[in-house]
Amino acid sequence: MSDERTFDEDEVSEIFALAANTEEPGLPVRTERRGMTLAELQEVGREVGLSPERVAAAAARLETRVATPPRAMAFGTPTAVGRVVDLPRSPTDREWGVLVSELRQTFGARGRETSRGELREWTNGNLHAFVEPMAGGVRLRLGTRKTGSKEIFGFGMVWLVAGLFLLVTAGLDAVTFGTTMATLIPALMTLAGGGLVGWNALRLRGWASERERQLEHVAGRAVALLETPASPEDEAS
Repeated sequence: MSDERTFDEDEVSEIFALAANTEEPGLPVRTERRGMTLAELQEVGREVGLSPERVAAAAARLETRVATPPRAMAFGTPTAVGRVVDLPRSPTDREWGVLVSELRQTFGARGRETSRGELREWTNGNLHAFVEPMAGGVRLRLGTRKTGSKEIFGFGMVWLVAGLFLLVTAGLDAVTFGTTMATLIPALMTLAGGGLVGWNALRLRGWASERERQLEHVAGRAVALLETPASPEDEAS
């Protein structure tokens, strides 16, 4: 990474947090508008006991951006989420085992894992984690989807539209429907359909937010695990 690269205030804080192995914000360093170079960050880190190597490694880790594939959507709410991150290198068998353990702990699921050469995968229902070779490197592809959500939306919309139609019909044809009590059933249908659609949308947003947080965590752990060279014992395993 070139020293010409500058980091803004938020990036400086994140780099020092990574270098200190903490999830808390890093040193409150005030930067000029132009930002700080890696050499300047290393100088500041040296003053507080962080080696230049640790600061450089943290800056390199920050540069490993996690890509966010487009969400699958239904009625404006997410039904599938994912993350894709370029890995520093292929994991060894032992490191893959560590990643699988992290996946199981993060998602509370045993899942199934398989390895075929450089292609490794862990799946648990709709949840998946793939380590895939690609031109110029290796990537980790994470993703999951929520089944049944579209069907719930469809069922709710049928009740909502049918209830609204019957309400309008009841209002326009008082002779056929008699008293206002005739609107009770379509009103309940409308409320039930709208409530089902609203509940499903809120449920999906909460699910997507939680899953994306978990996927980000696993991606970060994978990069941190593989940013240093594999030990001879791991390579031999």
